[in-house]
Amino acid sequence: MLMLDPQLDAPARDALAQQARGQIEAAGSLKGENTWGLRKMAYEINRRTEADYRWYRFEAPTDLLDTLDHNLKIADGVLRFRIFKVEPNTPTIVPPAVAAPGPRERTGGPGDRGDRGDRGDRGPREDREPREEREPVVAEPAAVEPAAGE
Repeated sequence: MLMLDPQLDAPARDALAQQARGQIEAAGSLKGENTWGLRKMAYEINRRTEADYRWYRFEAPTDLLDTLDHNLKIADGVLRFRIFKVEPNTPTIVPPAVAAPGPRERTGGPGDRGDRGDRGDRGPREDREPREEREPVVAEPAAVEPAAGE
């Protein structure tokens, strides 16, 4: 399972995935491949909230696993990867359905208050008296007390 940085352009992400696939095919046998596309992650990784998911099922010797592990760790654009050992008759993974964003789902970053809509002119509040205009308060410097022993 590869999780690629969505800020890379699509050809760069495809090149990273093709490089991993090439290494798998060179030393092992590719049994299945699936591109899940951009999906929201459960938590942020490197300040990213979504990733481009690529899934491969393959058989390979241990040497290939070490090589893949090393190359994917140093590759720019790979947010996360996982290699799992599965039994031969385990069913293949079907990509989970992408949930439609709910009406209350936030899409902005921290501090984004979102679209507040047209609130219109609220007018005065009828449940309290109007406020009186007051003079601004000017802070006076505090008196300095002499230190003990002076």
